[in-house]
Amino acid sequence: MTIPGLAAVQGRVTGAGLAANTQGALWVLAAGLFFSIMSVLIKTLGARLDSFEIAFFRALFGLLAVLPFVWQGGLAELKTRYPVKHFVRALIGVIAMFCGFYAITHLTLADSVAFSFTKPLFLIPLAVLFLSEKVRARRWTATAIGFVGAVIMLRPGGEMEPAALIALGGALLVAVVTVLIKQLSATDRPTTILFYFGVFATAVAAVPAAFVWITPTWVELAMMAAVGAVGAFAQHCMIRGFAVGEATAVAPFDYVRLIFAVALGFIFFFEVPDLWTVVGAAVIMGSTLYIAQREASLGKRRQPPVLDQGALANRQ
Repeated sequence: MTIPGLAAVQGRVTGAGLAANTQGALWVLAAGLFFSIMSVLIKTLGARLDSFEIAFFRALFGLLAVLPFVWQGGLAELKTRYPVKHFVRALIGVIAMFCGFYAITHLTLADSVAFSFTKPLFLIPLAVLFLSEKVRARRWTATAIGFVGAVIMLRPGGEMEPAALIALGGALLVAVVTVLIKQLSATDRPTTILFYFGVFATAVAAVPAAFVWITPTWVELAMMAAVGAVGAFAQHCMIRGFAVGEATAVAPFDYVRLIFAVALGFIFFFEVPDLWTVVGAAVIMGSTLYIAQREASLGKRRQPPVLDQGALANRQ
């Protein structure tokens, strides 16, 4: 699967001789930016439409965005040995999507993102148990510090809203989906993973969407098409990130999405960050930058084989 613009970025990343975990981090950073743009669209749509209906259109338009690349790649893009795992991933993904959309609609962008950053707390033990990854003490510590930053943003001692509990449940499900993506990316191409998610997720999401259906306007349809396209693009970047690097190494870089959320929340919804947000963001950014420096230093010392253009193409 080749998306315009990604090939050039991919060439620069591999040509620079970066460590695998650093490459994965760059893909995750790109995913965070596009997921943040998607959040702005979802929050705008959520003023009138239910989260289940938005999730349905997100899956549908995401599937339509992937179909041209499936057509280009031919039947090889549809080959998989794990159709059941794809369905389970889609089912869990739809529930996680609804939780995330509900949180985005009912909380500020910064707060909804902060709750989603509990994902590494769930992801690290899952990755150790199911992916057999080894986690060094410093990475445990840096990830924990980043999580503390997210907790600071939640204003300790404040009353917990129902939307916050839903957001926490969504973070757990996203961690499970992350492990499934990592497992599937070892055997299936990104296009294959996106295609089966689109097919199964659209079918699953159609059921609850039918009970809360409100006919969208043409403008809302266009916005939901953009949600699907931007979401598919972001998901592609995320899949590439976890395919190249270790899950526990690249996951903390998703914290930068908090900075995007604060900026976009201010620009589009006049959400002004308070002291808790500023302090939490500073802690998260500090831990993320430390992990980036640490992984780059370790990569230079190990001198691992760099994935070239052909190797990355085989993962597509």
